[in-house]
Amino acid sequence: MKFITFSGVDGSGKSTQLQLLKSKLEHEGKKVAYFHAVEFSLANKISRFYQGKKSFVPGKEKAIVTASTFSTLIREKFLFWDMIRFYYFLRHLRNEGYDYLLSDRPFYDSLINLSYLSASPLITFGMYFLEPILPRADVAFYFAVSPKTVMSRQNAPEQGIEYLRAKQKLFQNKITDWKMIVINADQSQEAIFQEITRRLQS
Repeated sequence: MKFITFSGVDGSGKSTQLQLLKSKLEHEGKKVAYFHAVEFSLANKISRFYQGKKSFVPGKEKAIVTASTFSTLIREKFLFWDMIRFYYFLRHLRNEGYDYLLSDRPFYDSLINLSYLSASPLITFGMYFLEPILPRADVAFYFAVSPKTVMSRQNAPEQGIEYLRAKQKLFQNKITDWKMIVINADQSQEAIFQEITRRLQS
């Protein structure tokens, strides 16, 4: 089974491209599973339960841009257990005969979000223990897009351009370490999808 991830700042087009790829693979007769780290998160499940939310809709939940040190430390602990749970989830999918697992919000993005919220050396120190167990994709795409382009789109993130720039900088520091394939997401949807399929074929 191949694990393929789509990472990048909010509004970079990850979800659209994942759906295009999922449709293509299913049309070819492949068995495809979908994963979203926020939906999978125990912390998010507990939060949704107390807020009375019965379902999770990717892209519709408001991004958290500030958090107390205590809150961020709790998120860090939950993320550790989410990663451990994910390895069991992977084994289950393999046993069920899935060909692909696609994710437009993988744990790469979770670590970037945690790093963005980090305001304490305790959290930064904790990150060193999380990265070694980070589930690595067989193919990891990073959508490189101008924050100005994102903000000009119809559903621009309400967090603003400085938020996008800060997150983008954090991603750029990890592209090499995480062996990500950089996709120019300033192109049209068709051009982006062609580049993704070409990369996968090669």
